[in-house]
Amino acid sequence: MVYLTDISLVTQVAVFGNRKAFDQLVVKYQSPVRRFLMHLTLGDSQLSDDLAQDTFIKAYVNIRQFRGTASFSTWLMRIAYNVFYDYNRSLAPNPALTGEGSKVMEQAENSLSSPVGEGPGVKLDLYAALAILKPDERTCITLQLVDGFPINEIADITGLPVGTVKSHLKRGKDKLTIYLKQNGYERK
Repeated sequence: MVYLTDISLVTQVAVFGNRKAFDQLVVKYQSPVRRFLMHLTLGDSQLSDDLAQDTFIKAYVNIRQFRGTASFSTWLMRIAYNVFYDYNRSLAPNPALTGEGSKVMEQAENSLSSPVGEGPGVKLDLYAALAILKPDERTCITLQLVDGFPINEIADITGLPVGTVKSHLKRGKDKLTIYLKQNGYERK
C-alpha cells in the first residue's frame, strides 16, 4: 500500500469523493479524537464515541473547507472541540462537565476499560483531577499533556489567543499539582 500524506488524502476526498481515502484518515485519527473527547467528557465512553462519530461526519461533509493553513489533525481536533461544546451547550448545565461537581466518580466508574498498565484507580483519579478544572483549562491541559499539541495549535483548535491558552495551562497545571499532592501523588 502506498503511503499517502494527509493533504493528498484530503485532496482525494474533496476532489474525487474518494471514500477509501477518508476511511484512511478516520483510521489514522479515530483514536486521538476519541481520547481527546474521553477526557473532555470525563470518561463517558458512549458519549465520546457519539461525539467522535459526529466529528468525522462533519469533517467529511466540510472537507472542501479545509484550506491547509493548519495541519489536518489541528483542523479535525477543532471540529471535535466544537462538536463537544455544541453538545454541551445543548444540555442543561452538567456540573461534572463544567468542573463544579463530584458526579465524575460515578461517570468514571461506568467506563472502567483501562488502557494496559493502568489500573481503574488511576483512571478514576485522572478524571477526578480533570473534573476540578474549568472546561477551557481541561481542554488546554488535555491537548498539551495528553495529545502533545504545541501552544499555537491549541490556540488554533480552541480559537483562544495564545496568551489565554498559556494562562489556562498554567492555572490548570497548578490546580492539578495541588489536587494530586493532596491525594497522595508526590513526585519522587
